[in-house]
Amino acid sequence: MKAIICVIAAALFSACATVSPRDAMQRDVDQAAAIIQRFEAIPEKGIPPAVLKAARGVAILTVTKAGFIGSARGGTGVVVARTEKGWSAPSSIGTGGLGVGFQAGVEITEFVIILNTPAAVDAFAKQANVTLGGNLSIAAGPIGRTAEGGVALQAAMYSYSQSQGLFAGVSLEGTSMGTKDDFNAAYYAKPVTAGEILSGRVQPPAGTRNLLATLAKY
Repeated sequence: MKAIICVIAAALFSACATVSPRDAMQRDVDQAAAIIQRFEAIPEKGIPPAVLKAARGVAILTVTKAGFIGSARGGTGVVVARTEKGWSAPSSIGTGGLGVGFQAGVEITEFVIILNTPAAVDAFAKQANVTLGGNLSIAAGPIGRTAEGGVALQAAMYSYSQSQGLFAGVSLEGTSMGTKDDFNAAYYAKPVTAGEILSGRVQPPAGTRNLLATLAKY
């Protein structure tokens, strides 16, 4: 079983090896904008605008999970924070792990995690791994137009997801995410911390315009 899991893990991450960190992060930035736009395209099941307008930050990532007997999961994305001058530049994040039990299939899931509190943003800004559902609660967020008028803060983070694949049930509870410092350094052409990026002290590159314009509506 260990050998099978290793093969699955290699399949998940092999594509990243042939792409430079800068290009890989640009792909994540472009994907993040597309994910938000896809959620906007299904207003009946999407994120209520009130939730995004009240957000202190947003993490957006794509997670691939594949398994047969065992499973492997890997994902990359970006996190942005609201500042006094608008949305910050994006900071790169990643997640990965192994699972046990019979889980045959392949699943690609797009996640939008709404950071509702300053503490949730700080967790991503302090470089250490963030464990979702640990010290900071995470809950499935309210959805659709019908929730717009009755949205109330219920957790430090709200999770939204869209899946394509064969796995049933999608949850990020207990998932750890960490800052990808090498991606940030390559993308901004200098060593930068997640805290510097999310505080608004780092100038957003031209490649972030589509993502920031999409979020600027909120």
